[in-house]
Amino acid sequence: MLDLGRLRALHAVATHGSVGAAAAALNCTPSAVSQQIAKLERETGAALLERRGRGVALTDAAHLLSTTARQVLALVERAEVALEEQRGEAVGRLHVGAFATAARGLLPAALARLAADHPRLDVRVVELDPPDGLGAVARGELDLAVTHDWVNAPLPVPEPVSRARLGEDVADVLVPVGHPLADRASVAPEDLAGERWICQPEGTICHDWLVNTFRGAGMEPDLAHRVAEYETQLALLSRGIGVALLPRLGRGVLPDGVRAVPFVPTPTRRVFAVWRTQAGRRPAVTAALAALRTCWEQRDTA
Repeated sequence: MLDLGRLRALHAVATHGSVGAAAAALNCTPSAVSQQIAKLERETGAALLERRGRGVALTDAAHLLSTTARQVLALVERAEVALEEQRGEAVGRLHVGAFATAARGLLPAALARLAADHPRLDVRVVELDPPDGLGAVARGELDLAVTHDWVNAPLPVPEPVSRARLGEDVADVLVPVGHPLADRASVAPEDLAGERWICQPEGTICHDWLVNTFRGAGMEPDLAHRVAEYETQLALLSRGIGVALLPRLGRGVLPDGVRAVPFVPTPTRRVFAVWRTQAGRRPAVTAALAALRTCWEQRDTA
């Protein structure tokens, strides 16, 4: 009989394209993945991986077996869902992902609520950008993720994934206290022409939103500083450097040297919880969704 753990290792290599990436997804070492594949080769009597330069490629036998592995793992998940649903209790392990500001501004309260209401539920959290969190859910590496997108930078949701909107997160323009716009009631794109922006790195949803917004107004923003961490952006702003656009979720109290000015039209992120559709009946998933919804309504929006 084929070992489920070894099938899972092969499926991870097929999904992620390398032993190293599979090991990262399975939270183990590349050596452990290679050992599982080697044992599976002995069990099946077939070569499953072949060297290609510095990497590996799946053989025809491995492609065939990985397809079967995907089907078997889906059946196992359905069985686990059915058993948990029959018990009617949120128990076991739940892997949750969230983008950075949700991990800071939403998850702590939700995790505390889950721990109080469901003490037998073991929640594990990883911080991931929205596309990565969505992909991890689709591949079965996460049970649930909190993601976001912008109206003019939508995030496509693959077919095996369901989502529920938690709400909208408003963003403001942040400027140094001595900036000419610091005391304005609101600002529009044309007011910010020629400003040097502090923004998220290229390829992120927030970066794309900023670029799309200003190009839609016929301007090209000057992206002077590309900084991933909002805390670093705030540190630059507090020293009089640049302007930025920061969402309110997880932002916290602004430094004394920084002012928030409403942007018109109001930029909002749509915040979602996503999960694999077939796992939607799991009490653990429904409990986590309920906690996220409650804590979203109670969050600090100052």
